[in-house]
Amino acid sequence: MNRASFVSRFGGVFEHSPWIAEAAYDAMLQQGGLPAEPWTAEVLHGAMAAAMRAGSEAQKRALIEAHPDLAGRLAQAGRLTAESTREQASAGLDLLSDAERARFTKLNERYKAKFGIPFIMAVKGRTKEEILAAFETRLENDSAAEFNTALEQIERIALLRLKEMLS
Repeated sequence: MNRASFVSRFGGVFEHSPWIAEAAYDAMLQQGGLPAEPWTAEVLHGAMAAAMRAGSEAQKRALIEAHPDLAGRLAQAGRLTAESTREQASAGLDLLSDAERARFTKLNERYKAKFGIPFIMAVKGRTKEEILAAFETRLENDSAAEFNTALEQIERIALLRLKEMLS
């Protein structure tokens, strides 16, 4: 598979950040070439996560900022990526009551005010209650811890997306 095909297929695994697929492809070539197909999600994820971690702080911040708020305005307007729409729906975030939506909005705003980034959590397979509890817990963290937690959650999201793509 050439670079353009690889990026076309896997460039959306990390939200709006095809630079990660580009860097992973380049790194795999430098290390002897792409792994033999059929690829496993874990092998591709390892290469892509390493590429993400090797990115600059500015690239990582942009990656974090590319993620939508959970149950936020983009979701309400139907403007999420197809992957984000499925992930948020799997946690029931598309079926919130007005009171639940208000709580998510308030927590999103508090989180952004404190950390300057959106709250990111791999929500597939989680409940609304688990997500809300994570919000409350993580609001107690410091900025450095939350930046790292956001990247860890992004890696988890990417692995789940790759597993779905390659299954």
